[in-house]
Amino acid sequence: MIDLKSKLEYHYKQFGRERLSPDPLEIPHRFEDARDIEIAAFFAAKFAYGAVSQIIKNVNELLSRLDDQPFRVLSQSDDLEERVTGFYYRFYSTEDVISLLYAIRYFIHKNGSLKALFLEGFNINKSLREGIQHFSNSFLLFAQKEGRLTRGFAHFFPLPDKGSACKRMNLFLRWMVREDELDFGLWKEIGTENLIIPLDLHIARISKEIGLTIRNDSSWKTAAEITSKLRDFDPKDPVKYDFALCHISMRKMAF
Repeated sequence: MIDLKSKLEYHYKQFGRERLSPDPLEIPHRFEDARDIEIAAFFAAKFAYGAVSQIIKNVNELLSRLDDQPFRVLSQSDDLEERVTGFYYRFYSTEDVISLLYAIRYFIHKNGSLKALFLEGFNINKSLREGIQHFSNSFLLFAQKEGRLTRGFAHFFPLPDKGSACKRMNLFLRWMVREDELDFGLWKEIGTENLIIPLDLHIARISKEIGLTIRNDSSWKTAAEITSKLRDFDPKDPVKYDFALCHISMRKMAF
């Protein structure tokens, strides 16, 4: 146990800002305004499928279509459809992207920010799971009311109550809540102790290798179990190890 903690701490310290690339987290680091960082990070997390180079290329293209001022354009522009005509990524169609932009604009106008929407659910009982459930359901309900609830749009917003590990939402939350050289610390109200590790194939594989889980599925239960084990090493910030663990597995490095 002591040896594992020392290795985790060592690798956490080794993966600082200078080793950020390649990672979708590069994208929000291009911005300075917290409102732009929030939206750029949301896009970077929600489109985090496939090769990292393609994720970065396509999200940066989307942001360029929003003049690299996503908060201003989403808040004020009436030409969102024209701006993203022809833009799609993997199983997200142009219509899915348009619907996502309309939904973000709606919640910016209604709540002021994505953080405020998330806190509506989280503050009920300080549950990250309930925060995600409320946040995702809010987007799904908006799309349903607008006649825009496609299969692709629903894929943006998996639900923990249906067993999903909600990897991309938990990734976005890690970026927003934690604060170090990599993560931004813009949503500190949530507390790092409440975060759940973003469970993808890389985290699942290395977590089994080093004994953080014996589960074989990529479910919310597995993500919670891995996070619970990491709390033994840092109860206040268990998810701080995520970036290092993910990149060790991605880069096929020895732990």
